[in-house]
Amino acid sequence: MNEAILFDSLRQGLWVAVITSTPILAVALVAGVTVGLFQALTSIQEMTLTFVPKLMAIVVVFWLSMGFMTQTLVSFFQDQLIPLVIGG
Repeated sequence: MNEAILFDSLRQGLWVAVITSTPILAVALVAGVTVGLFQALTSIQEMTLTFVPKLMAIVVVFWLSMGFMTQTLVSFFQDQLIPLVIGG
């Protein structure tokens, strides 16, 4: 295996990581901004108020996008990594 194949595999692996983590990170950002805005408007400074809604939003989005994430990772492994391990 030469350096070009290694770096290309690493680049594709990082791209798959970005694609699979984007839905969860986007929802965490939106939930955090919404709860922060709510706290600023009402002057309620409760730590569980920031933690629980973000956690619930992340769990729901993870559950909904689990099939997409699994399919993306499986296709990356089947198309990219397994042929490298086998030597093809």
